[in-house]
Amino acid sequence: MTLITRRNALKLGLAGGALLAGSSMAMAQLRIVVEGANFQPLPIAIPDFASSDPAFGKEIAEIVRNNLRRSGLFLPLDPASLPVQVGDVNNTPDFNTWRTANVDALVMGGVERGGQISSSVRVWDTQQAAQVVGKSYNTDPNSSRRVAHIISDAIYESLAGSTGYFDTRVIYTAESGPKANRVRRLAIMDQDGANVQYLTDGATMAMTPRFAPNGDMVTYMNFADGNPQVYLLQLSTGRQQRLANVGAMTFAPRFSPDGGTVAFSVEQNGATNIYAVGTGGGQPQQLTSGAAIDTGPSYSPDGSRIVFESDRGGSPQIYMMGSGGGNAQRISFGQGLYSTPVWSPKGDLIAFTRQGGGQFSIGIMNPDGSGERMLYSSFHAEGPTWAPNGRVIMFFQDPGGNDGPKLMSVDIWGRNLLTIPTESYASDPAWSGLRG
Repeated sequence: MTLITRRNALKLGLAGGALLAGSSMAMAQLRIVVEGANFQPLPIAIPDFASSDPAFGKEIAEIVRNNLRRSGLFLPLDPASLPVQVGDVNNTPDFNTWRTANVDALVMGGVERGGQISSSVRVWDTQQAAQVVGKSYNTDPNSSRRVAHIISDAIYESLAGSTGYFDTRVIYTAESGPKANRVRRLAIMDQDGANVQYLTDGATMAMTPRFAPNGDMVTYMNFADGNPQVYLLQLSTGRQQRLANVGAMTFAPRFSPDGGTVAFSVEQNGATNIYAVGTGGGQPQQLTSGAAIDTGPSYSPDGSRIVFESDRGGSPQIYMMGSGGGNAQRISFGQGLYSTPVWSPKGDLIAFTRQGGGQFSIGIMNPDGSGERMLYSSFHAEGPTWAPNGRVIMFFQDPGGNDGPKLMSVDIWGRNLLTIPTESYASDPAWSGLRG
């Protein structure tokens, strides 16, 4: 047994260690248990935010509660059960009142909407009678949900010891219509499923969108020319262009960490190889060669290496090479077929899809192939993408039959499995970085 404070216990939980935390100190009210996949989320009190528009204050507080609840690390208490229903961000709480109500972590917030949205938040440790964080934010009047996500990130970071991921977006393939004739177009939304926008009109099929690091450029596969071709789409202007004129089919694109290069696959004369080209155009550089199918490239966060899928050994497996190509080494050695490798933003893990025994699994491994763990298995689950803090993975799951795919997420310990709400069937998710 390890005796630690409440906040340190939560930080250790995020680090993935197995521990049983309890304390005879002043912080004994909260017990955080992280043992394998078991975890007891941190109870946290979040009264409605103070505002001259009470409905707006309630709305922002509810978005914050929902964000933290979906993270799996926090358990927001029913606001109706709290000693105070509306927060007072300007004064120190009456800690005895909150301790009597068995509340250890307390959030007080205020928000006003005028020419801009101004907000402030303070997080309190009631047992220690201490402020954990105090911050203020201003955003434009059309970004009310964003301010709630930014506040959620501040709370998450202060209590969990890791950056949040709530002020992010997800781009995906929205699917509609009958299974035999699906319309596939690009869509973008907030990470919680709100603020959906459609980026392509569905006249031609669009798939596998991937964000550039700056969040404004997207690369994807467009069927406008009959065969799939890699395109670039700038979100701020809507401008689209074909990336490179090489090969009968180009597909599976992904940006380098600096956003200046896209690696992608080219099918030519029965072989599929990986190429890279600058986003400004130019002559593509061939990174692999041979008669195998090499696809699904993903750069390491420092840009020095690429993981990819190849059947050069007889079945699809994961390989690693330098970002300039050559000297590829196999890193997957489990039972089954491996695909869709993608490097964590932290650089510590690689997520992938594994198929075997009639099941698809979403898994993670260390960059050297060790420590492989399956996080979720089903009839068809595929296409992992990482939250920017490297601790949550989104993917799509297709139940088969007449139904279509849906987006799901799971954390790196295989817990907190969620279905992400979308207006239509959805596949091929890609998570943005935190917005600036």
